[in-house]
Amino acid sequence: MRSPATIGAASAMLLVGTSTAVSATIADYPVFTGQALRYALAAAILLAVVGHQRLPRVRLTARDILLLMALAATGLAGFNIFLVEATRHAGPAMIGTVVGAVPLVLALVGPLRERRRPAPRTVAAAIVVALGAAVAAGLGSGSLMGLLLSLGALAGEVAFSLLAIPLLPKLGPLKVAAYPAALSVPMLLAAGLALDGTAALRLPTPSQAAAFGYLGAVVTAAVFFLWYDALRRLGADRAGLFAGLVPVGALLTAVALGLGQAGPADVTGALLVAAGVVVGLRQPSRDSPEPHHPEGAMGEPMDGGLQRRPQGA
Repeated sequence: MRSPATIGAASAMLLVGTSTAVSATIADYPVFTGQALRYALAAAILLAVVGHQRLPRVRLTARDILLLMALAATGLAGFNIFLVEATRHAGPAMIGTVVGAVPLVLALVGPLRERRRPAPRTVAAAIVVALGAAVAAGLGSGSLMGLLLSLGALAGEVAFSLLAIPLLPKLGPLKVAAYPAALSVPMLLAAGLALDGTAALRLPTPSQAAAFGYLGAVVTAAVFFLWYDALRRLGADRAGLFAGLVPVGALLTAVALGLGQAGPADVTGALLVAAGVVVGLRQPSRDSPEPHHPEGAMGEPMDGGLQRRPQGA
């Protein structure tokens, strides 16, 4: 079970959880401009790595371009827009609970997209993971608009994985991480100008710049690659189980930095998430076949051929 893919998926989602504490330090900065800065830095890093690796050039078809744009518009820009607007109508607990259903949605939709039946063991594990995330977040309260906006954020989070699946075999995890990040920058800047006007265009303070540096380099560039590589190897249903580790990462960060304490609900939720992940990954191999192909260090085929099948933050 402790394969590079599972370690990468777990690390990615735990690192996403650390963003909660870091984001608190940039709460006064224009949200969409900040996200644009974050994704711009991540895209620059990822594209630099692509150039350094000297990966073979791939001719993008019209379908590839549309998928990349859709991924940037929904999984990155759209997710952030829905998330920010949801906070105006609902509390963090309700939003966290709704978005915490990601493992369950991926466990159901991922296999259906591949024209196979969802593995009952994985679906059951995803329900346990989603329940654990809900317990850790608290069920909270909010308006109908808050619920709808939270569902929009959930859809964006699911699209972040599912829209990448058909791109991964051809482009690999590095390029699939880099291209949408770059494409989302103008989308987020446009959203910032539309909502905040010229107030959206201001330089961050040194402390804010440091926070954006961490979010861009670690929580975006590194996490995107780790997640897409794990998604490609494990499939959307099994990799999706690790999305439940996000609140666990947030809790561990808060405790480590002295920003909070772990209560009974936090511990119970974390244990449920861990149990669900373990159960889901112990499914029989026939439920989620994982063909073997030799790969290079960054997930590119050693033989120069197309990368294999699926992948699915």
